[in-house]
Amino acid sequence: MNRQLACDAGEPEAIVLHNKKKKYMTKFTDLNLAQPILRAIEEEGYDSPTPIQERAIPPMLDGRDIMGIAQTGTGKTAAFSLPILHLLAKTGGDSPPKRSTRTLILAPTRELAGQIYTCIKTYSKHMGLRSAVVYGGVSIRGQISTVSRGVDVLVATPGRLLDLINQKCMHLNGVEFFVLDEADRMLDMGFSPDVKRIAAMVPKQHQTAMFSATMAKTVQGLAESLLNDPVRVEVAPVATTIEKVDQRILFVQKSDKRALLGGLMKDKNIERALIFTRTKHGADRVARHLVQKGVTTGVIHGNKSQNARERTIKEFGSGRVRVMVATDIAARGIDIDGVTHVINFDLPNEPDSYVHRIGRTGRAGAVGTAISFCDVEEKAYLIDIEKNIRQSVPVFDDHPFHCEIAANDPGTTKKKGRGGGGNGNGGRPSGNGGGGNKGGANRPRKPQQWKRKNSRKAA
Repeated sequence: MNRQLACDAGEPEAIVLHNKKKKYMTKFTDLNLAQPILRAIEEEGYDSPTPIQERAIPPMLDGRDIMGIAQTGTGKTAAFSLPILHLLAKTGGDSPPKRSTRTLILAPTRELAGQIYTCIKTYSKHMGLRSAVVYGGVSIRGQISTVSRGVDVLVATPGRLLDLINQKCMHLNGVEFFVLDEADRMLDMGFSPDVKRIAAMVPKQHQTAMFSATMAKTVQGLAESLLNDPVRVEVAPVATTIEKVDQRILFVQKSDKRALLGGLMKDKNIERALIFTRTKHGADRVARHLVQKGVTTGVIHGNKSQNARERTIKEFGSGRVRVMVATDIAARGIDIDGVTHVINFDLPNEPDSYVHRIGRTGRAGAVGTAISFCDVEEKAYLIDIEKNIRQSVPVFDDHPFHCEIAANDPGTTKKKGRGGGGNGNGGRPSGNGGGGNKGGANRPRKPQQWKRKNSRKAA
């Protein structure tokens, strides 16, 4: 299957992708999972595990600790949730005591916690287990009522979990399985003290799984302190990007970015696009521009209420809106099949964030496209990204707004602001919005058809 991206005269016309589907030999039935779990998986239309699932599930079923390293979109949630649900069913026993949980899963953001909880509910729907999710940004009263009855599986952000513990509404004395998902993001957001405090409350006799998209030294240090003789499962080299994602860079003046984006969105082959900006206000401006162009658009960032964010994500996932504009709070929390394109309206100033962003497309065996705009003040970010992923991002330069100044900049011009774009941890800030000056000064070229470039003309 080929995807093409065509625009009206005066705007970029074509991107051609080649779909590659990877086949896995193992079936879920070969993993000896409990029948209620296999039934739920079959009802969701899955029959073969992904590499991270194929390699992580057997040692977890044997009771081993796991250090899993895999890119986003590779199925990490099922890799730890399926064996835990199997072991919960195998051990059986009475209902969990009040204000306790048998399984604790920590996630860095509200969105990711919600996604994990949804997966747990789906996989355990025939098992009669009680599960819950708690995070900040919403009233704590309902969460207190839920956890007070005791649950088999609790998905939580660190801050809200500690709130419940401090109010004597929750204790961790009965935890049998402890999972840290997106550990690198957890540490990036400053949760290391909270994670260590929570881990100290968990009984010594328990099984731990840690999953991360990258393996920084800080993640390695945390793993050494929490894991006992772990099995290391790595399905891709550290800091590499997903092979199924077709990446492109477009050099453009900052002032021309919205016009370039408007031209791109005229192509109906961009069926479902996730657009990243660096700041909350920038996300709002991009969303307003697209709405004015007649593109159904939603926006999520730290200034939006939790209900508003959940509603937007639901509408985007169902196809009611074609585009969702987001800050990096969403890069780790969104797990929606069918995202055909990720567009970096602003390049991230953290190289790892690029990997996490583009991992939102090309999921579940599908092909995806990642298009990144780069103005002169972002060239240094691009250089850092390419060093991190150990490859050059191919360039499209035959579009009406190509900026030679940005293309030829050595990377010495940097934006004044290097802040983030909001937080997703339920009330603990991770960064302020960055700023920036105008970049580039050349005039737009005449409308031409895009041509596929496999290497950059100018470094």
